[in-house]
Amino acid sequence: MDTVWLGLGSNLGDRESFMAKAISRLGAFLYDGRSSRLWRSKALYVTDQPDFLNAVYSGWTAMEPLDLLAAIQGIELELGRDRSAVQPKGARTIDIDILLYGRRIIAGENLVIPHPGMKERQFVLLPLAELDPSLTDPVSGRLFTDFLAELPPQGITLMVHTYMMHPIRDE
Repeated sequence: MDTVWLGLGSNLGDRESFMAKAISRLGAFLYDGRSSRLWRSKALYVTDQPDFLNAVYSGWTAMEPLDLLAAIQGIELELGRDRSAVQPKGARTIDIDILLYGRRIIAGENLVIPHPGMKERQFVLLPLAELDPSLTDPVSGRLFTDFLAELPPQGITLMVHTYMMHPIRDE
């Protein structure tokens, strides 16, 4: 089993509800899951859209990376994301990215791990550091907190009223 790290974001509709529902559904195939708190971020690439809520979720899985990707995309579809109808990096009900899959390095046509944009995004690195400040990049060996320290401000704020979200599992 490997530890996976997922980035979650939502900026349409009831964002907190979409985030909570996604985390609950991830609990069906990720074990000992834990989530960062929610962070509010300004849109980084396509800026004419609502603010995002972001979090990082980690857990153990025995799924292969492409099977995990398919399961995640099923959750996105279930929660109203239609990849064919939205602008890339545009507004969405939910976005779930595989950031890290253990120490694996994958460069496939449909999946790249570590996630290629994660080191330039405070909305990924802040919640990632919240969960594990000693986590290192499997490619360079550098701490992700070092990448975070090198970034300029990007309009990220902690949602003070949020709490740690954990999935409920039926055993």
